[in-house]
Amino acid sequence: MSFIAVIPARIASTRLANKPLQDIAGKPMVIRTAEQAARSGASRVIVATDDNRILQAAVQHGIEALLTRSDHPTGTDRLAEVCEQLALPAQAIVVNVQGDEPLMDPGIIDQVAHLLQATPDAAIATCAAPIHSADTLFNPNAVKVVCSADDRALYFSRAPIPWARDALADGNKVLAPGLPALHHIGLYAYRAGFLTLFPSLPIGPLETYESLEQLRALENGHSIAVYTTKALPAAGVDTEQDLQRVRQVFANRL
Repeated sequence: MSFIAVIPARIASTRLANKPLQDIAGKPMVIRTAEQAARSGASRVIVATDDNRILQAAVQHGIEALLTRSDHPTGTDRLAEVCEQLALPAQAIVVNVQGDEPLMDPGIIDQVAHLLQATPDAAIATCAAPIHSADTLFNPNAVKVVCSADDRALYFSRAPIPWARDALADGNKVLAPGLPALHHIGLYAYRAGFLTLFPSLPIGPLETYESLEQLRALENGHSIAVYTTKALPAAGVDTEQDLQRVRQVFANRL
């Protein structure tokens, strides 16, 4: 199958200044992410950015890049512009790889793309991993997803879902034995036709309160297929501490 990996990268970041250009073993983070995406089965890897410095960094390292508008509220909106710039056919599959994921497993990129191709009635495919600790279950920064019997997303939340009523009745924050709790991984595959539709979908109360844009699809009746991997992939970079951790991983490799 053929699919395109697009890496949205904006220069502004609230917790880590100039995050896409932060150095990791001699290359900007966004380039390390693009190189990881290129190890998947993607036919093209494109950096989509709002900043000429990121564009030039991609060009210097032989990575295809597009300059997009600076007013996009989400990375998904930026991907929609990429589809329009490239005039992609509606059925083209586009995988959104976050620019701060230099350790993303290329195999998971392939699995999510293949899942969308194999699920023609789904608008989006994404992935999740089992939760093995109460700390993760109750962490609002760890997004959870609950799925139907056929592995379609029913809901995403920052809250601990599903709620194990009996195990949590005494107020303890525990992980109930056998609880089918899943940690959502922010990797998405879309059809280009849906991406161009996405910016026009109304933002509903669920997305507003949870601050999770994937809920926009569910609130508007679009199906999301979920691939469950055995283990959570290496975490991305949000903070200076995360950056130092990833730098150490690359230093050990080299």
